[in-house]
This record gives sequence, C-alpha cells and structure tokens, in this order.
Amino acid sequence: MKKKSEKVTQAEELKKQLATVSTVILSTFQGITVEQDTKLRRSVEAAGGKYQVVKNTVAERAGAGTPTEGLLKGLKGTNSIAYTKTDPVALAKILTKVAKDVPAFQFRAGWVEGRVISIQEIKQLADLPSKDELISKIMFLLNAPAQRVATVLAAVPRNLAVVTSEAAKANKFGAGGAAPESAPAPEAVPS
Repeated sequence: MKKKSEKVTQAEELKKQLATVSTVILSTFQGITVEQDTKLRRSVEAAGGKYQVVKNTVAERAGAGTPTEGLLKGLKGTNSIAYTKTDPVALAKILTKVAKDVPAFQFRAGWVEGRVISIQEIKQLADLPSKDELISKIMFLLNAPAQRVATVLAAVPRNLAVVTSEAAKANKFGAGGAAPESAPAPEAVPS
C-alpha cells in the first residue's frame, strides 16, 4: 500500500501533466489482463499519450485547479486515465479498438479541448480522420490546382512543338518563307 506522501507526490506529478494536456479519457480497467494492459500502454505511448491506473483520491487531487477538474471529481470504482497533448483522435482510436477487443475495458467519460464529452462522443471522435490524414487531405487539395496549372503551362510549348513538327512533315512551310508557286499573286487594289 502506498504511503500518503507517495500519493501526494503522484498527485502533484499527474497535476503537472494534466495542466498541459488537450485530451483525457477516463475508463475502467477492472478485468483486464496484464498482457492486455501492457499492450494498451504501448499503443497509447506510440500515439504520443500516457495511460495509467489511478486511485480516485489521487485523480481528484491531481485534477483540482486544472481544466480537467470536473471530469476527475467524485470518481467511484476502479479508474484509469489516458491523456495526450497531441492528437485526440489518435488516442480515441486506440482506446476504442481496445474497448472492442477487451469487453472489460469500458469508457466512463472524456475531456477534449476544454469540455467534458460523453462515451458516445468519444466513439464519434474515434471515427474522425487522424491529424496526419487531415493534413494529407488538405495538402492534396491545395496541391491539385497547382498541378493543373503546371500541366496546362507545360502543354502550350509541347503542343506548339507538335503542331510545328507536323506542319514541317506535311511541307506546309515553303523554302525561305516564299509563297508557294501554285498560289495566285495578290491583285492590285485600284485607287
């Protein structure tokens, strides 16, 4: 059992981290095997987040005075939290996948960018494209018009070269720019 001073230290460290996060997802972990827990921690860390099991009193103390205070106040039962400073969608995707694979892992609530969200909203968040996917789509949309302009601009000299080449093959250009012999001479205009 942890001593009171260890709990206070743990709460202070967690409070520092919670003060700078953009997303916190509260869940229950009871019934998860050690192997599943280890896999979950690694997945969350790979996405730039952290996951930990917390005592309710430690969570409440850590949340006091932070934007997550409302989420962590008055907790009951066994709880764990996952949090990140970076991409809330990536964290929600990982936790939603775990919740599907491990029925014992269940969401309680979440906090994203200053507001508490429901279990349903966590699932909706997981369905969104990740930050990297959104950036990729935006870059494609921004790049597409530039590619079209470059294609059109490159086509003008290419088309001119093709037309000139075909005209030369068909002997459309006379020697030295003189008019062909079969063409009638221009008539003089009376004044």
